[in-house]
Amino acid sequence: MQDCSAHLSDTPMAPRQKRNVRALLVRIRSKLRRTKIEEPEPVRIRLPFIPPEVWGIIIQHACLFNHDPLDTSHELSFLESPSTQLATYRASMATKKSLSLVSKQWNALTRSFLYEFVWISRAAQAKSLARTLLMEYVENLPSSGKFIRRLHIETPALERCAPADLRTILDYSPHLYIYSDHHSVQRSVYDDSPDPRCSPEEILKLVVHPKIRRLSWTSYDDVPFELRMAPLGSNLTTRLEYLELSSRSPNLPNLSTILSGSSSSSSSDFGHLQMNVQLPALRALKVSLDNNTFAVLASWDMPNLTNLSVMSSDFSYTGEGFSRFFQAHGAKLTQLELGHSSSALEEYYLTTPQHLLVLQQQNQNQQQPAIPLAEWCPNLREFICSADAEWHWQSPDWIAPHILLPSHPRVELIGIRDIDTRLLEDPMTPLDARDPYSGGGPESMDDKLFDALIMCDDADTPCFPLFEQISSLLRRDAFPALRFVRDLSAESHRMRTVRPHPRVLQFWRKVVARCAERGVWFEDCTGVNITQRALRRATLPPGDAPSL
Repeated sequence: MQDCSAHLSDTPMAPRQKRNVRALLVRIRSKLRRTKIEEPEPVRIRLPFIPPEVWGIIIQHACLFNHDPLDTSHELSFLESPSTQLATYRASMATKKSLSLVSKQWNALTRSFLYEFVWISRAAQAKSLARTLLMEYVENLPSSGKFIRRLHIETPALERCAPADLRTILDYSPHLYIYSDHHSVQRSVYDDSPDPRCSPEEILKLVVHPKIRRLSWTSYDDVPFELRMAPLGSNLTTRLEYLELSSRSPNLPNLSTILSGSSSSSSSDFGHLQMNVQLPALRALKVSLDNNTFAVLASWDMPNLTNLSVMSSDFSYTGEGFSRFFQAHGAKLTQLELGHSSSALEEYYLTTPQHLLVLQQQNQNQQQPAIPLAEWCPNLREFICSADAEWHWQSPDWIAPHILLPSHPRVELIGIRDIDTRLLEDPMTPLDARDPYSGGGPESMDDKLFDALIMCDDADTPCFPLFEQISSLLRRDAFPALRFVRDLSAESHRMRTVRPHPRVLQFWRKVVARCAERGVWFEDCTGVNITQRALRRATLPPGDAPSL
C-alpha cells in the first residue's frame, strides 16, 4: 500500500487535474474576498474634445479679476481712481502662474496672458525680464516679448530701473500699446559717457509708434521740453488717447524774472517753442510742467482733447504760457482738474518778499489781472479741486473751491480730493485706530445718540472751514448749474461707512442736509448718492443692518 501511494505521488499531475486545482483555488480566493467591503469602482468619464481656442477663452476669463488691464476705454476721466493696484496685479499673476503649471498645453495657452501686463516694482525685476528676453533670442526660442501689451514701471526711489534693461525690454516688445513710467528710471546728470542707445530720446522713439494708446512719460533732466519731446514730431501716435507728462523746469526763476513779473519767457520769446505735433485721438492730458512748456503745448494739435489735469511746476498760473495754452485748448475742455490747492498757491505768492512785490508793481504800473479761467473754458462740465482751501481776506463770507476758478455758469459736477485729510485735522475728533464705541460694549451708536446729534447741530459744526467750503459750492450765483458734488477720497468713504466717529457722522449729516436744500446730490468716490438713511445704516452692527 505504501508503495502504491509513493508511486502515485511520483507520477506527474495531468493537465486536466491542474486546471481543476486552479479553479478550486480561484473559488476559495473569491469567497475570502467577499468578506471585505466591496468599494464601487470609480466611473471614468471621458470629456469631449475641447478645441484649444475654447481653452484659451476659458483661461483668459480665469486670468481676469475685476477689470481688464488692457482696456483703454476706461480711466480717461480723472474722477475715476486707478483700477489697477499692485496687490491686485500680484493676485492675478499668482493665478496665471498656477494655470501655466497644469500642463504643457495650458502653459502654451497661458503664456500670452502671463506676459500681457508687466508691472515692474523693483530694479531686479526689470533686469530679470531683460535677461529672459535676451536668452530667448540667443537660444533661438520664441520671444515672450511679443505678448507684452502693457508695461508699468513704478518703483521706490532707490530701486529705479537701469536704462539698459528698459531698452532691452522695449526692443523685444513690438506690440506694446500702454507705457507708464512713474519716476522709476535711473538718470544721472553726472554720467560723463552715457550709452547713446539708452538716452531719453532713443527710449521715446521706441515708445511712440502707431500702436501706442496710453503714455506716461517723465523727463529727468533740464533739457528743454521741445527738444526732449522731438520724437513726437514724427506724428506716429495717431491712436494715442491718454498722455501724462512730467518734467522739471529747465530755467529756475531768478531775481530779474521776479522783478519783471514773469518767471519764464516773455510773449515775444515763444516763437521758437512751436512744435508740429498732431494727436488726433488724444482725449485726456495730465501735465505737471512749467510756463515755457505750457507755451509749447499750446502749439500742439489736439482736436479731441476733453479732459485735462494740470499742475504748474513753477506756480506760473499767471504766465503767458499758461494763458496761451488755455486760450488754444480751453474751449474744448469738459473736465478740468487743478492740481495745486488754493492754500498752496496763496502760500507761494504770499511768501514772496514784500519789497519785491512793490518793485514788481512799480515796473508793471498795474495789478496783475485775474485769470479768466471761466472764459477760457466755457464748455466746462466737471471740475476737480482739493479740499485744502483757505479763506481769502477779500471774500471773507465764503470760500471758493479754487482760487483760479471761483465760479462757472455751466459746471454740473465738482469733485473734491483730500477730504479725509481735512477731517483728520479737526482737533475735536480723535480719529485714530481705536474704536470710538469701545467703551459702550460691542453694540454701536443707538438711536438716542443719533438723535442727540440732531439736537446739537446748531451748537457745534465739526470741521467748520471744510463745511463752509462745501457750502460755498452750493451758492447759486457761483455755480448755478451744479447738480453733483463728489467725494473722491476712498479713505473718507471708509471713515464714513465703517463705524464712523460721532463728529464725522455729524459733519456728513449737515453736509447732506445742506445739499438737499440746494437740490444737489452728494456722492461718494464710487458715484453712489449719500443719504441720511445710509449714514444711519453705517451706525448699526453688521447683523442689524437692513438687507437691501
